[in-house]
Amino acid sequence: MNINNITELLGDQADSLLSHKAIISKDLLHTPGPDFVDRVFAQTNRNPQVLRNIQNIYDHGRLAGTGYVSILPVDQGIEHSAGASFAPNPIYFDPENIIKLAIEGGCNAVASTYGVLASCSRKYAHKIPFIVKINHNEILTYPNRFDQFMFGSVEEAWNLGAAAVGATIYFGSEESSRQIQEVAAAFERAHELGMATVLWCYLRNNGFKKDGVDYHAAADLTGQANHLGVTIQADIIKQKLPTNNGGYNAINFGKTHPKVYSELSTDNPIDLCRYQVANCYMGRMGLINSGGESKGATDMAEAVMTAVVNKRAGGCGLISGRKAFQKPMAEGVALLNAIQDVYLEKGITIA
Repeated sequence: MNINNITELLGDQADSLLSHKAIISKDLLHTPGPDFVDRVFAQTNRNPQVLRNIQNIYDHGRLAGTGYVSILPVDQGIEHSAGASFAPNPIYFDPENIIKLAIEGGCNAVASTYGVLASCSRKYAHKIPFIVKINHNEILTYPNRFDQFMFGSVEEAWNLGAAAVGATIYFGSEESSRQIQEVAAAFERAHELGMATVLWCYLRNNGFKKDGVDYHAAADLTGQANHLGVTIQADIIKQKLPTNNGGYNAINFGKTHPKVYSELSTDNPIDLCRYQVANCYMGRMGLINSGGESKGATDMAEAVMTAVVNKRAGGCGLISGRKAFQKPMAEGVALLNAIQDVYLEKGITIA
């Protein structure tokens, strides 16, 4: 896929996304590149084993050596139920096909559950970096509680050959204080053992919906979630692409500043995402945006648009699951490759 194909998929948004100059200068950012680990991570407190595993992730797949990552995440068998996740393509009830999709799709890493990765670890842990998702919200409990619980130990992830561990925090939820403490301790232990850390920084509180508007993906609120995530030393932040802004003011809680909205952001998706990157220590810790649910015919265009916004905003990649595995494997590979083509396309630059 080249710049012409990408422009065609962007449709009416092409000009506003490909020619936009961000309001926060790119000169303030620590931008992705082949030397990112040497330039940024080598200056941190991460030990040599962590640096090796971060470099291993950055150096794998079609995006190897670019400073960008494409990750396949498949933990939805717990988060959404196996039936809801894999009924569209039952081959993915078999964990080996999840790993095969990541490899065939040219991904930097595959992120999944203890069980999925352990079931094939001796065959594949040396062939593609594993990211073990260590906590989940299981929704079989009735009535459902929106909470994240640990499903195993960091040591178990290390034993099955993981290069990194991943976890979710529902910032804003009643249980978030406990989750922050649990994940912070787990990330500390993961770093001690030499593994990298990836944090799903999601918001969860019914109060974040006001007057019919959902602010769970507001740039100001998700940006603060990112800032909390890098505070507990996540090496990569996973965040939803922002869809609006002004959550603090609309909900009338917490603290913000007028310049967040007048000088640090606009309504352009790239500026909204750039504010997320700014809250990841100006890009010192990489921001990957999620691909979202599969909607069928529009999946390719949506995935490419998200990749364009993330790249131009200064993010370091995309993590896309359902859009890839809820369709035939060849189509999933094509979608993952299209995402990667955005990051390989030299004509798409940081805004």
